[in-house]
Amino acid sequence: MAGMADRVKAELGAVQETLFIPLAARARETRRRRPVLRDPKAAQILASVDFDTQKYGRGWGGRVTVLRTVIFDGWVSDFLTAHPGATVVELGTGLNTRFERVGTDQAHWIDLDLPDTIELRRRFFADSDPNGRRRMVAASMLDQDWIPAVQESPGPYFFVADGVLAYLDQAPQVIARIAGTFPGALIAFDTYRQRTLEQQHKLAARKNMDALWAWSCDDPRTLEPLGLEVVQQAAVTRPPPGLRSRLPRRYRYALPLARRIAGDLATVTLFRASRR
Repeated sequence: MAGMADRVKAELGAVQETLFIPLAARARETRRRRPVLRDPKAAQILASVDFDTQKYGRGWGGRVTVLRTVIFDGWVSDFLTAHPGATVVELGTGLNTRFERVGTDQAHWIDLDLPDTIELRRRFFADSDPNGRRRMVAASMLDQDWIPAVQESPGPYFFVADGVLAYLDQAPQVIARIAGTFPGALIAFDTYRQRTLEQQHKLAARKNMDALWAWSCDDPRTLEPLGLEVVQQAAVTRPPPGLRSRLPRRYRYALPLARRIAGDLATVTLFRASRR
């Protein structure tokens, strides 16, 4: 573990700081006896950053985050199995390590996030050279200047936004732009009901967190008019059957109870952009 003097400073905006929520959750999950996923890189990064991460990733909030991520991992892995040389775009990548978990030597990969986050990310990750198949792009997904970087990479495309869009009240516009620019692309993201958004606001107030969710979606199928069609859908309390059978006992027993108490918590949907 790095000494305090050697730790990397994390100077981020309020929303960008939330990247520590999934990072801490994956690091803690990795240390369990039977983890749902193994992410030693997350544990390494967490130990190297000079930032108070104690309020992130604990309890069932962290486990929900891990389950959400595992569902995305499965979809991306299936995509790359079917299309080995295709392109995956991580929207709001934070300090995600999905490439380390499911990336391949043939895959093209773009990690997109705001400049301050990419600056921090470059302390732990590097663009791949000389082939250039993996690269980081510093840009806001609300703008369009990152789109040419994706278009330079070969299709088909898979866009994944893991724990990101809920912070953007412009999320529907972002989704519609991607769907219109990349017909036939797969787009995966998580959504939350209005009731859950209100609960997040209360939790943020208790923890003195400035980042608040700004967008809710009670039914992802209502997004289909943006140029989408639903391919697959799951909830973290009702994961896909293939994943459910592999979960440790503590998850298999606790998830039905969690669903009865709190509902689906998070819905994870895989869409396909309509073809013109």
